[in-house]
Amino acid sequence: MTNAASPTLAANVMHFARLLRRAGLPVGPAETLAAQQALSLSDLGNKAEVRTALCSVMTHRHEHQEVFDQAFALFWRDPTAAQQAAAMALLEARKEKKLERPPPASRRVAEAMQQTREHRAQPQDEPPVQDAVLTVSDQERLQRMDFEAMSAEEIAAAKREIRRLTLPLDLRRTRRLRPDPLGPVTDLRRTIRQSLRQGGEILTIARNRRQVRAPPLVVLCDISGSMSRYAQILLHFLHAVTNDRDRVHVFLFGTRLTNITRQLRHRDPEVAFQTVAHIVPDWSGGTRIGEALATFNRLWAKRVLAQGAVVLLITDGLDRPRDQDGVAELAENMDRLHRSCRRLIWLNPLLRWSGFEPKSQGIRAMLPHVDEFRPVHNLASLRSLVDLLSRPAPPRGLAPLAEYGRIAA
Repeated sequence: MTNAASPTLAANVMHFARLLRRAGLPVGPAETLAAQQALSLSDLGNKAEVRTALCSVMTHRHEHQEVFDQAFALFWRDPTAAQQAAAMALLEARKEKKLERPPPASRRVAEAMQQTREHRAQPQDEPPVQDAVLTVSDQERLQRMDFEAMSAEEIAAAKREIRRLTLPLDLRRTRRLRPDPLGPVTDLRRTIRQSLRQGGEILTIARNRRQVRAPPLVVLCDISGSMSRYAQILLHFLHAVTNDRDRVHVFLFGTRLTNITRQLRHRDPEVAFQTVAHIVPDWSGGTRIGEALATFNRLWAKRVLAQGAVVLLITDGLDRPRDQDGVAELAENMDRLHRSCRRLIWLNPLLRWSGFEPKSQGIRAMLPHVDEFRPVHNLASLRSLVDLLSRPAPPRGLAPLAEYGRIAA
């Protein structure tokens, strides 16, 4: 059914696009025009069809789905919804309901709706005043706030802070030599070759020095349902690191392993993340850590794990192997990964809880094979990670695992 475009419908689509943009979604004029065209080709009496049409043209990434659903439910309301809600309230009045924490997406959409009301109530003759300067207390609160509890404005501020982070890994001596007049190594071959230009007389002695460069950095990031919100923020950190230094390799895994190193090389973050969304089919799905590590060890370990590579494993470890063979396979692949790199650091957002205990089989199988076990849930934990990687690595077997290593053993 084709609907003629009306000024009221176009205005509603424009206001809905502004709501999505305030909630943190990248919705611009192109998406707004596409949404108006999609509604003109849809049956406006079918709410599911309208929602599908708008979602197909106004969202580009899997993680935007939850925010879009919340915004659609609040903006395109049913006129009889209040009466139905009152009737249902009479039926549910005697039932005790458990208080549930609203999802972060609903908070972001609610704040966007509140901004809309405040903007409409403001007099036209007074320009809006915005204070974008963060105070010291705001900065401290932002550093300690969990990524999962952030609003859209706080997420944007956190992304700006992440772009300023630098990751200077400790430099390592390699086997390669470079010419250096003050180097400690004498290059006899180059000395004799230079003497031939002077009739065989040696006037200068060529010297070399060993090259020093940062080791490769390999990141394995979990994008399953329990890690999706953290992965969205951490991708900005990985994008900044990938564009700041060479020899950085980034892999995402849920039910399969995907190499996104080439996509993250793009300077524009939005273009890079849209490209990543097109090639990653298992975002916010299940997780198979053992199979993903087995694929990495079989196909990529020999290519990227060289010259003392450092591996960052970002996952909550909530994998349920099917049987004891699955647990043994997970432990075996973790051990192989540990022996193939110079340093294996496990970043787990579950460590934000002070009472965390490694009780699941997946965590207990993985924990004995890591050098460091650290939290990654806020900006302070990322800064702590940068400080950790900036220092020389301790000898193998001496890295502190606190009580977790003893519990897992």
